Amino acid sequence: MRNRRVRGLLIAALVVALDQLSKWLIVTKIMVSARVLPVTPFFNLVLNWNPGISFGLFNSAPEIARYVFVGVAGVIIGLLLSWLWRVQRPLLVAAIGLVVGGAIGNVIDRLRFGAVTDFLYFHLGRYDFPAFNLADSSITIGVGLILIDSLFAERGSRK
Repeated sequence: MRNRRVRGLLIAALVVALDQLSKWLIVTKIMVSARVLPVTPFFNLVLNWNPGISFGLFNSAPEIARYVFVGVAGVIIGLLLSWLWRVQRPLLVAAIGLVVGGAIGNVIDRLRFGAVTDFLYFHLGRYDFPAFNLADSSITIGVGLILIDSLFAERGSRK
């Protein structure tokens, strides 16, 4: 059981490290002289600072919102870590690790810059998806895996 907890924490640490490395590369090396760098006809690298939450909600909130978002994220991270300590299924351990790592990566941005660094931008014609980052991807994949685990886990192993 202890090894599973460690695996979850290692996954979270790896996500934080990769997320922060990717953001550092974007901000200091790749997007130094441009705000948009076309990569393919449907994908661009962009430099976008999101002071709000998902999909740009609350972008114009007052400065205090930054600390509220960090506090809420901290509570959620704490709850997820508590859950991690109780779970036994490997898929759920990995999923929680992904979500925790992504949340921590975005909290670091909020504390350092006051906003989250987003840089992955997909679009097709006039349709587009809001820019996001590795932490957001990790959270999304982790939540998806939690849903899959809850749907397909054996009834007897729900502990």
